[in-house]
Amino acid sequence: MRVALFITCLADQFFAEAGVAAVRLLRALGVEVDFPEGQTCCGQPAFNAGHWEEARPLALRTLKVFQEAEYVVLPSGSCASMVKNHYPELLPGNKEALDLAERTYELSAFLVHVLGVERLGEGLRGRKVAYHHGCHALRELGVREEPLLLLRNAGAELLPWEAAEECCGFGGLFSVKLPEVSLAMADRKAATLPQAEVLTSTDAGCLLHLAGRLQKKGINLRVAPLATLLWEAYAG
Repeated sequence: MRVALFITCLADQFFAEAGVAAVRLLRALGVEVDFPEGQTCCGQPAFNAGHWEEARPLALRTLKVFQEAEYVVLPSGSCASMVKNHYPELLPGNKEALDLAERTYELSAFLVHVLGVERLGEGLRGRKVAYHHGCHALRELGVREEPLLLLRNAGAELLPWEAAEECCGFGGLFSVKLPEVSLAMADRKAATLPQAEVLTSTDAGCLLHLAGRLQKKGINLRVAPLATLLWEAYAG
């Protein structure tokens, strides 16, 4: 089996370890991993802002870059949703967009549903983990149980969190256009956060936003992408 890694902009710039961890994990599980160097932004910021004409060239470029990939895997729910759910909308009638959507997966969903992997190891045994459900992964991709299953089976203690499925307030341009609302939503997450050792999520944008608010409030908590923890689960 051969996979192309789509690293995404925020993971590349702020959580590069997520890409490294994803590659190491997939290769350890016997998957051949390529990294097409021509990849750029998926076009989601422009798409979400209503600038569809500007988003289309980026989507078309992505189709070309990943046209030979058997599967495309992303350590990101939001960008995976852009490709799976919104490329067919952005490029109506484009068969390549539909084809790429079928071959594209968020990392944990790929592990569970394509590779059939539910146990990676016990490298997280006893670790107290708070899991944030990013909106795109949860509401657009339906990825809810897959990350929890992999973390729990690796020995992590998933702590109850009343705001786990609430939006963090990032929302890309939303946090720029409505900063007061965005910060209030993040502060609600921070105020209800359990006594965890690490906060994780599928989405770098959410983690970046929450990490900033936690730091501002003087809350010392490790913030790590899901891919990083899954590799730690495997590697021990």
